[in-house]
Amino acid sequence: MTRLLAVAVSVCLVASVVVAQDTAKPKVAIGTKAPDFKFKDQSGKEINLSELTAKGPVLVRLTCGCSGCDKELAYFQEIDAAYKKAGLTSIAIFKAPDKEVAKYAAAKKINMLYGIDSKGESWNVFQTKTMPTNFLIGKGGEILAIAPGCDTSGLLAKRLADKIAKTVDAPAVDPRATPKVENKK
Repeated sequence: MTRLLAVAVSVCLVASVVVAQDTAKPKVAIGTKAPDFKFKDQSGKEINLSELTAKGPVLVRLTCGCSGCDKELAYFQEIDAAYKKAGLTSIAIFKAPDKEVAKYAAAKKINMLYGIDSKGESWNVFQTKTMPTNFLIGKGGEILAIAPGCDTSGLLAKRLADKIAKTVDAPAVDPRATPKVENKK
């Protein structure tokens, strides 16, 4: 009986430590502050997310080069082009090896900021398992929107573009318009 009681107390202590560790890490959610995050951009320069959000809103896209993400890329490049002058910084973080991302970026003519996270550490930092996942972070670091999942129709990108337009006080742009025209050529 004493041994059983000792085991029960030990299990409770371990469980409380695990719960304490989980609550020590702030939950990534709309309305909370974005996590501290640093990554290396395409030139190898270390970029600090909090420095970017101090200047203006940031759209972080955790992505890969799979066929779904590939189809969505055009929409997110349109978002970047449409709202860059209004202060938005767009970042695509690719979960793939460096050389693979470099070839992909050259082939797709990616002209927005991107980084490489072949180990998937950014998915841990942002507490997501869904690829892709997009985070709209306002100036100052508050998470304004989280949009997980792949939507090759562009509707998810359109909804994010509408939120970005309100955030930067600019006319809303439909990112689906230009890619559809390009695909017809």
